[in-house]
Amino acid sequence: MENYFLKTKNYLIELEHSIVYEDEIDGVMIIENEEMGLKNVFLAVADPILIMEALLLEVKVPTVEMFAELLKKNRDIVHGAFALDESGTKVIFRDTLQIEHLDLNEIEASLNSLSLLLSEYSDELISLSKC
Repeated sequence: MENYFLKTKNYLIELEHSIVYEDEIDGVMIIENEEMGLKNVFLAVADPILIMEALLLEVKVPTVEMFAELLKKNRDIVHGAFALDESGTKVIFRDTLQIEHLDLNEIEASLNSLSLLLSEYSDELISLSKC
């Protein structure tokens, strides 16, 4: 059986992301890449998928308008999407990839999508966080 955790870790290293935390037993890593604006990106190797999540913002009182804006923006995101945590007050970026056939390009595309989202949509995210 292939070690998907190690495979994923090696891809992240090749892409020059800093692994700031890892737990191979639980299959989790946290990465950062200052140049791309990525901080505390959580990855979980949970065969058959790789889960990527990053907390984008917290809102005190979610509104219908906020949800509508996030759903509209989801249409523009190339890989991944906005999602809410269980409380409904934390907006996260989330992407899932099939782990069995995972390659370097897929991880790179997902992380580039998050980086692009943060750079192009940051003002709107800041406005939403003030809700």
